[in-house]
Amino acid sequence: MKIFLKILAGLLALLGGLFAVYYYNLDMKLMHGVIIPFLNKHYDARSIEHVI
Repeated sequence: MKIFLKILAGLLALLGGLFAVYYYNLDMKLMHGVIIPFLNKHYDARSIEHVI
């Protein structure tokens, strides 16, 4: 019974964390603050293969 309660508490904590990410839109804040600037720096450094 103790192991069941520990698993249940862990799952509830995980659900609460996922809800916080969803509610505060933290995934898009991470994308905007970290990942997109990294990708922009990477792709801006590439040479242009063809001009459109």
